[in-house]
Amino acid sequence: MTNYLDLDVSKINELLKTKKIKPIDLVEEAFLRIEKSDLNAYISLNKEEALKEAKELENKEVDNLLFAIPIAIKDNILTKDLRTTAASKMLDNFIPVIDAKVIEKIKAKKMIIIGKTNMDEFAMGSTGATSYYGETKNPHDKTRVPGGSSSGSAATVAAGDLRFALGSDTGGSIRQPASFCGIIGMKPTYGRVSRNGLIAFASSLDQIGPMTKTVYENALLLEAISGYDENDLTSSSKETEDFTREIGQEIKGKKIALINFDKVEEKVKKAIERTVNFLEKEGAKVEKIKNDYLDSAVNLYQIIGMAEASSNLARFDGIRYGYRSEDLENLDDLYKKSRSEAFGEEVKRRIMIGSYLLSGENTKNLYHKAMVIRNEMKKAYEKVLAEYDYIIGPITTGTAYKLNEKTDPLRAFNDDVLAIPLNMTGLPGLSLPIGKDEEGLAIGLEIIANYFEEAKIYSLAALIEEKLGDQNV
Repeated sequence: MTNYLDLDVSKINELLKTKKIKPIDLVEEAFLRIEKSDLNAYISLNKEEALKEAKELENKEVDNLLFAIPIAIKDNILTKDLRTTAASKMLDNFIPVIDAKVIEKIKAKKMIIIGKTNMDEFAMGSTGATSYYGETKNPHDKTRVPGGSSSGSAATVAAGDLRFALGSDTGGSIRQPASFCGIIGMKPTYGRVSRNGLIAFASSLDQIGPMTKTVYENALLLEAISGYDENDLTSSSKETEDFTREIGQEIKGKKIALINFDKVEEKVKKAIERTVNFLEKEGAKVEKIKNDYLDSAVNLYQIIGMAEASSNLARFDGIRYGYRSEDLENLDDLYKKSRSEAFGEEVKRRIMIGSYLLSGENTKNLYHKAMVIRNEMKKAYEKVLAEYDYIIGPITTGTAYKLNEKTDPLRAFNDDVLAIPLNMTGLPGLSLPIGKDEEGLAIGLEIIANYFEEAKIYSLAALIEEKLGDQNV
């Protein structure tokens, strides 16, 4: 088997330009790796079309760094003529007639879609285990979770099947699996990337983002998918940027706030401390801060996320598209049976709670109150970032745990306590591997900057990646 996909994107690009390899070499290598895998990272493969596209690109000009590069797509992002299920029985046979905006953009770069990755059903979960198509495994230890909900995207990149994938992040769903699998995962500023064509979970929290092998490659993919979209009312008018432009800059004199959070495992603390020592040696000033809103994060996420999920998933009614039950006597039967039979337990639980939260006075007493507290959280983060260049801290409280170890839904939510605030505030954040524990399990660092300062985040992340790496702690 060839090992072209072990090379970074710049080296692959040079091989393509000099005709030493062809696009089909990359595609065939990706499928060979995926088909040998037992991670259950994919729901659908796009083999016939991908091979066809690779052949068509052979005689075309290699006009950008992402030309002919294989990419995997989380299965809640619409892909025209390629099955998109959101990992649910409800959409088991759904074939979209349009591409999501991000898919249009990666196709414009002539990237080749390899397949649709496994995920928690409708992006509801932190383990990759709520999928109708079975749980995804962590490539570093197949007895452990890869994280979720972008489980398949994280696992396939971490396993080396390919270098690029897209995920979505509603409460840490890019950053948490990136941390557990030891790859780079970015949740961009809310509005930076169009949500047009993303199957909605919680519309005010959802954001599509890149998951990659390296920081530089992550910046390239974010540039490819970002930009204004008139069909997304929450899309920012900010122009697309070169997010690699600040990579290589010094951090001497930068002020960095370190989130002081004690409820993390000792090995995570040790990896964070080593990173802080490195940053201080590089000339940055790192100061601990207390985050008064972390205790509210999970409750806010449960109220806002479940309420919005209840509203968004009302469209799956068994009538227009998606699963429809049989042996029906009336319209009530159609709704009840179709939804009961097609939604998984976690999705049904969240819909039911969300419906309660939006019922009568609960909307005012719970949802509206949560939105007020959310705004206060946003102001608190903005105040810190007015004084500091960055906020850093752990992205998860520990390393990847055993499959089926955590069955309590509340404990699963608490895994995301450190990730949720960025979805509430809309700020950008990146998960960067900074170490491995004695069992070889990855530990991640979250790097946060102000709105639309992703280039600044990549600068710090690339410095740590290059000079510190992610050796054992």
